[in-house]
Amino acid sequence: MIQIYHNPRCGKSRNCLAFIDQTNQEYEIIPYLTETPSFSELKELIEKLNLQPNELIRTKEKIWIENYKEKTLTNDEIIQAMTDNPILIERPIVIKDGKAIIGRDLDKVASFLD
Repeated sequence: MIQIYHNPRCGKSRNCLAFIDQTNQEYEIIPYLTETPSFSELKELIEKLNLQPNELIRTKEKIWIENYKEKTLTNDEIIQAMTDNPILIERPIVIKDGKAIIGRDLDKVASFLD
């Protein structure tokens, strides 16, 4: 089953969800802002994305700029920052068959879901 880490206030996330809905495949919405992934869940998600933790950060978020931008952080500290402040997690994230992508580009989502 497809999973999507979704923020309903984000246009890219809404577009991705609408696209997935049109595929007539089963999916589960993970409202990550209210059901924050644990440290270990986030670490596993980063592995599925095949990214470094800093590549999943929304660096333009005020909380990142004010609290983390000027610091040198370890990967674990970056993951903890996202766990503590889920708004920092890039979105949407689409998961299928043990793999994941950031679903901002619908062409990539289409290829991923095929």
